[in-house]
Amino acid sequence: MNFRKGRGREEPEINLIPFIDVLLVILIFLMVSTTYSKYSELQIMLPTAEAEKMPQRPLELNVAVNARGEYAINNNRISYHDPAQLAQEMKKAVPDIQNGKEPVVIISADGDAPHQRVINVLEAARLAGLERITFATQTDSRR
Repeated sequence: MNFRKGRGREEPEINLIPFIDVLLVILIFLMVSTTYSKYSELQIMLPTAEAEKMPQRPLELNVAVNARGEYAINNNRISYHDPAQLAQEMKKAVPDIQNGKEPVVIISADGDAPHQRVINVLEAARLAGLERITFATQTDSRR
């Protein structure tokens, strides 16, 4: 006997909650067990350095060249005739060269300075026997 004639059959449902639980467990397992490694085309070993803080600042000789090609040694303008004369001026500016302290020559050249003027400073430093030379730069503030 069928006493339920007025009611239709219920559609079967698929319960998705256990399926989602299983997928989340698998996802967590894969995230924990996966190793992420970085591959590059060149395998290199970068050097490491352990430097101590310098006890005192080294002796400096600042040579500036402006855009017109004029020279200044330690903020004192000098007239230029030839690299030998510039070398003599550099030696006079640093009297400690005889005491065994060799200064670091810092060349501060304007970006618009003639290249030959900078080469003249390098030649004068060679004639004066100064071997430690560096160039002063600044960072680009527009970035």
